[in-house]
Amino acid sequence: MPDSSTPTTGPAHPGPKPPFWPHLPMWIALGTLWLLARIPWPLQRAIGAGVGALALRLAASRRHAARVNLALCFPQMPEAGREALLRESFRDFGIGLFEFARAWWGSADPVRRDVRIEGLEHLHSLKAQGRGGLLVSGHFMTLEICGRLLCDHVPLAGMYRRYRHPVMEWAVRRGRLRYASAMFANEDLRPAMRHLKQGGFLWYAPDQDMRGKDTVFAPFFGVPAATITATHQFARLTGCAVIPFFHRREGGRYVLRIAPPLDDFPSKDPAPDSARVNAAIEAMVCEAPSQYLWIHRRFKRRPDGMAPPY
Repeated sequence: MPDSSTPTTGPAHPGPKPPFWPHLPMWIALGTLWLLARIPWPLQRAIGAGVGALALRLAASRRHAARVNLALCFPQMPEAGREALLRESFRDFGIGLFEFARAWWGSADPVRRDVRIEGLEHLHSLKAQGRGGLLVSGHFMTLEICGRLLCDHVPLAGMYRRYRHPVMEWAVRRGRLRYASAMFANEDLRPAMRHLKQGGFLWYAPDQDMRGKDTVFAPFFGVPAATITATHQFARLTGCAVIPFFHRREGGRYVLRIAPPLDDFPSKDPAPDSARVNAAIEAMVCEAPSQYLWIHRRFKRRPDGMAPPY
């Protein structure tokens, strides 16, 4: 039976707790992750690097997708350099899995010890104006832990793609709501827009190919990429500012940078606006290329009947 003490709905609540016995394997898996989120951070990083190396060997389809993406985005880089970046990206992927677990279910104290945040004044200025802000970032492995670190300074809501399994959906929402002010699923556009209109801040990553959504083909590293137009639409319909949000890991330090809001955004045309957003994410990738989620098939849809590269 659901936990009667848990609120059933709402962007600031995880929803009803799924029953235990029908989902026993998933509860055991989550219990294991909960324990792993509590081992010392230096050990997590060491284990994560090993997990990433193992994933590089075993996850053939994802390794292929990452190799294709790197070849498309860095055609001038020597193949040996791309292969080195591929290995490093899987290493950061493994470490990132522990960062996700720590952000959701562990303590952030070990990673709070060395954090540099730049540009908070842009968010404070918007807050003083009562204007909402859409913090646009990409799918980097540091996104969850850096989102949690930013929430130490400003209230921040997030958008996410629902998990198919009810236990994982409940657990991740519950974990994120330990620090986020609210969580909106991708289809919950009206409450998300209301949050922005009321002056709230919302984290959003529009850098994946999401079928069934309004998209345009906009360049990403010079390659046409199906790009969701929601950033343009959020800004047009709510009047919110669009703020690039950079984040990366530098050894044991986390660096967060909030850029100034994009000038003259939105325009009347979603295509150039989407290209500007992709360009901002490109700049983020260039700052920390190994920490980007290269295993996603970013270019699976192609314009003008071009063959998919994967």
